[in-house]
Amino acid sequence: MKIPEILAPAGSMDALTAALRSGADAVYVGGKRFSARNSQAAGLTDEELKEAALLCHKYGAKLYIAVNTIITDDEAADFCDFVKFTASIGIDAFIVQDWGCFDLIKTAVPDAVIHASTQMSVHTAIGTQMLGELGFSRVVPARELDRHTIKKICSGTTETEIFVHGALCMSVSGQCYMSAMMGGRSANRGCCGQACRLPFSSAGNKNSCVLSLKDLSLLKNAAELAESGVDSLKIEGRMKRPEYVAAAVYELKKAIGGDQPDMKLLRDIFSRDGFTDGYFTGNRTDMFGKREKDDVISARTVIPALHELYRSERHVHKVDFHVEIHENKPVTITADCLGITASVSGDVPEKALTRPTDHEAVKKQLSKLGDTVFFAGKISSNIGPKLMVRAGKLNELRRNLTEKLTQLVTEKFTPAYTITHNLPELPETSTQSMINPLPLRTLCRTEEQVKAATDFSEYIIVPMELINDSITSMVAPDRLIISPPRFISSEEKLISDLMELKTAGFDRIFCHTPDSIAIGKKIGFRLHGSSTLNVCNSYAAENLRNLGLEDCVFSFETKLSRLDNIRTSLPLGTAVYGHLPLMLTRNCPIKNEIGCKNCTRKLTDRMGKSFPVICSKDYTEILNPDVLCMTDKQLPEGVSFGIVMLANENEEQTRSILSGGRPDGKLTHGLYYRGI
Repeated sequence: MKIPEILAPAGSMDALTAALRSGADAVYVGGKRFSARNSQAAGLTDEELKEAALLCHKYGAKLYIAVNTIITDDEAADFCDFVKFTASIGIDAFIVQDWGCFDLIKTAVPDAVIHASTQMSVHTAIGTQMLGELGFSRVVPARELDRHTIKKICSGTTETEIFVHGALCMSVSGQCYMSAMMGGRSANRGCCGQACRLPFSSAGNKNSCVLSLKDLSLLKNAAELAESGVDSLKIEGRMKRPEYVAAAVYELKKAIGGDQPDMKLLRDIFSRDGFTDGYFTGNRTDMFGKREKDDVISARTVIPALHELYRSERHVHKVDFHVEIHENKPVTITADCLGITASVSGDVPEKALTRPTDHEAVKKQLSKLGDTVFFAGKISSNIGPKLMVRAGKLNELRRNLTEKLTQLVTEKFTPAYTITHNLPELPETSTQSMINPLPLRTLCRTEEQVKAATDFSEYIIVPMELINDSITSMVAPDRLIISPPRFISSEEKLISDLMELKTAGFDRIFCHTPDSIAIGKKIGFRLHGSSTLNVCNSYAAENLRNLGLEDCVFSFETKLSRLDNIRTSLPLGTAVYGHLPLMLTRNCPIKNEIGCKNCTRKLTDRMGKSFPVICSKDYTEILNPDVLCMTDKQLPEGVSFGIVMLANENEEQTRSILSGGRPDGKLTHGLYYRGI
């Protein structure tokens, strides 16, 4: 059985040192920009990144850089400069969310190693396989997966990296827009304000935090994950202190080795009312929790002792020494480590007046490797008679030799890349132009909405479970776009059901994540991209066009004015009406708080705002309380179609909206003008 990599987080050089000295095989960090923890407190400076790369490679560990935010066109040049800089210092892999960033990296650094961030929301084997075929060497699937799905994903040829310890977001990563909509701080831009940790309730309880989950811990399942073929076990926590990182790495290493991890220690250093493995086991009855006063007090008591885990260098490389001491010749010590040979020479030995230097004396001095990453292996010597080398001289030679060896080992583990000044090719200008009146596509959730939408919509987007004879009697299949589940719990069943619909004459699919793109391509559907693909730049749009999409909804986290400067031949649409989605969750917060029988279909925050909640079999969608309405605005010329996203509107309300009427209630222009 292959032993998986232990991958630790580091938001500071102290945390990086703690991770490496405690046993991490790899560390992931972020810089000051383009990281999903885009905080000045959690990112390393350029100089620190250089130091981090040297330190990791000294240990033979890898350093991954998180560049997993979505970017805009005017950031592309800076992004490429940063990528080329980090490639030049020997970053081992780039962690990426944005489809455009993937192309930018592959063009600027053609032999770069790229990992698909959990922000890409990949959660199926077929989605993982597609990303592997596109050039991602590793995929970090969604955290909401059970053991069976993880095992299936790991059966493919693409490397997999699974979160095993740390904070859990309520929303599927990459599918959360709550912080952006509520405070202009986008999680997809690395600026999440953690609004979900604030009080929310379905029953008016001002003290409830029904969107706050306990922290994840799968350390007890480390052996099972290794058996499943997981390549890397990942600890969350780039905002955490060094003691947390050290404890998590140390206990995970114990768990991989077959020992029981000290869960009390891990809970004491940081938790939110304990830990959960609910997604992995499928038992999601006790997953909610928040940071309590007792959690904070416990952390204070264990922090001092945890310093011992990383106070000293960790000895990771075995070194064999050979010493030559001969009359009238300089003392020479040769070291062999990892296939690397290095030698140093000193002064000629002295004549021994009393005790000559023997093998045991040499061995004693060369074994003193406490301040290095080396430990002594075989020590041999060839020593002439009646010669003496002072201990201080041997120590000096040992230090010089280990310094030379450290440099050579660091170079051995530092990758070298081809770095270019190229950018992906884009059209000179956008091939799009505004069509007047703007074609509408209406996302319907009920039959009566479909009935009302037929007279106003170019296409009607329908959840696949809603499709029946009544729907097809109202709308021809060539005007229907099938919307598969946003989170796929069984890809086999979904593929089977979609193949039946394809046979029945349905030809179009609405793609929410890479998974639905992969499934749509496999069956032969025409592909239409959802806003949840988070397209914010020309490079992402062109990448998806090359992948086979016919059009895509531009991210509603982006200012509309940016569409004027997009250079793509992929038709782009924009949301013009609806309760925009804020969260996609596998856990229903209402079910957890008051049970399904008492469902209120809404959550209320501490300010009294009411958030609509829509449940399906496998997931829940939490919607924005204010309705996006753009009927009073002139849209940019780059918009090819508008999308209307209905929630609980009845037939009459649907007709009114689609015919240009303004709905009741509080309206918003979303982020289209204020931005993020």
